[in-house]
Amino acid sequence: MEKDRYFGARGDALTIWVTVCCATAMTLFGYDQAVFSGVIISDDFLRVMGHPSANMVATITSLYDVGCFFGSVAGSVFGSQLGRKPSVIWGTVVMILGAVLQISAFSVPQMIVGRLVAGLGNGLNTATAPVWQSETTKPTWRGKLVVLGLVVNVGGFCIANWVAFGFSYLAGGIAWRFPLALQLLFGIVILCTAPWLPESPRWLISKDRIEEATQVLADVHGGGATPLTPVVVAERNEILHAYRAERDNAVSWGDLLRNRTRDNGQGTLRRFVLGLGTQIIVQLSGVNATSYYLPTVLTASVGLPDRLARLLTAANGIHYTFFSFLGMMLIDKWGRRGAMLFGTTGCACCYLALTLLIWAGSSTTSSGMQHEYGAAAVSMIFLYYAFFGTGWQGTAWLYNTEINSLHMRMKGASASVAAQWAVNYMVVQVTPPGIQNLGWRFYLIWLFFNWFSIPVLYIFYPETANRRLEDIDTVFKEGLSVWAFTNREAIQVRRPERFIAMDLQEEEAATIEIKGEAVQLEHVDQKI
Repeated sequence: MEKDRYFGARGDALTIWVTVCCATAMTLFGYDQAVFSGVIISDDFLRVMGHPSANMVATITSLYDVGCFFGSVAGSVFGSQLGRKPSVIWGTVVMILGAVLQISAFSVPQMIVGRLVAGLGNGLNTATAPVWQSETTKPTWRGKLVVLGLVVNVGGFCIANWVAFGFSYLAGGIAWRFPLALQLLFGIVILCTAPWLPESPRWLISKDRIEEATQVLADVHGGGATPLTPVVVAERNEILHAYRAERDNAVSWGDLLRNRTRDNGQGTLRRFVLGLGTQIIVQLSGVNATSYYLPTVLTASVGLPDRLARLLTAANGIHYTFFSFLGMMLIDKWGRRGAMLFGTTGCACCYLALTLLIWAGSSTTSSGMQHEYGAAAVSMIFLYYAFFGTGWQGTAWLYNTEINSLHMRMKGASASVAAQWAVNYMVVQVTPPGIQNLGWRFYLIWLFFNWFSIPVLYIFYPETANRRLEDIDTVFKEGLSVWAFTNREAIQVRRPERFIAMDLQEEEAATIEIKGEAVQLEHVDQKI
């Protein structure tokens, strides 16, 4: 029976398969987000759609973000009621439906519907997959693997840029329909893996399916672990105690927004705002002003020719992927705070230099100097992505899943992702007219937000790296100061010693509990 479960995968092998599924969902997210930038400039696409105006093209593009917003809001309900795994499966099915509508579109209305439907599925996936990953992974793996999902998200973004660049040399419908069709491949991988993978043990416990949750924990630990292994029993009891305490203090959306949480000092609203804040900080860093419209930035602001701008955009995808992978390798060593502060400080410096270079390039009349300023500006954009990829690419999503308590984890994830898509929509809408009407002054907006974010992160954000999710519950229940930087334990990267000692006590108690059960069974056997 054990070999039949998850096709015999246990321990690290099972963790890898969960990662494959969740990472593919995030790759599909990156691909689907980027592929349309190459579609909307295809000659055949413009002809089939009746040569839509610039405003209509912008609307078709940005409505995807509207669908993502509502999909991520729905994630709060689906993820909490149906489970993490079914939510990812249904989100993928909806995305595939949206892709088919786009591939077969011969009119603007059908393309708009396809974009909205694909966005709904992607929003549901992006709100659920990171939570499923974090709740079904051992603490020692959790940070790297959740961030890996965001690294491959950039990988999907990179693939889309190169596919669009390559197919731009072809004529006819294949130039834009094939890049749209390629996203079906990612959906097939998800639907071939997700159904046989385990549900989140924390979600199972929240539904009083204790035996199933214990078995999943044993399977994830591997190494011969069983539901009666002390470390498994200890982890189950820890999650169970945390859930029961949180269930007794459950809070509705209305009470949360009114700060009527009745959480006995566990900081439910504060933790919700901290998780929400990471996504808002990311979107206001200016990353999507360049990610969605990097060719436009390079041609309109820097002054590069169209073909070179496309090539640099595709090359930047590889560069971006490398530094996102580097961030994954450093995320547990630096900690979440360290990564966020490093990323934001670097991005702020790059935007300062970029703004000055674009201003200088637009002010000079010398073509030679314009070329020099343009080359320097391109280097700042590449350096910006190095800092952002290393410090921020996966950290915001990871931090949000870690900072919220169990009963708020899906609400926190869906709300923060919804906020991400809402701000993203705003950025996508304002960037083209902003570049056109404000010139170099447009970049002052992102310059300000980056510098403003540095003290916010340093003062208010506690560390969540190298901790069990239940450790964070304990810290807030004990009354962590709003000024998190004043508490050395709250901002240190390594796990506090007292939590390690508490784990040992839990394991000892679990051992005694197991021995007690064994003695009772022995007495029963003797009577029989």
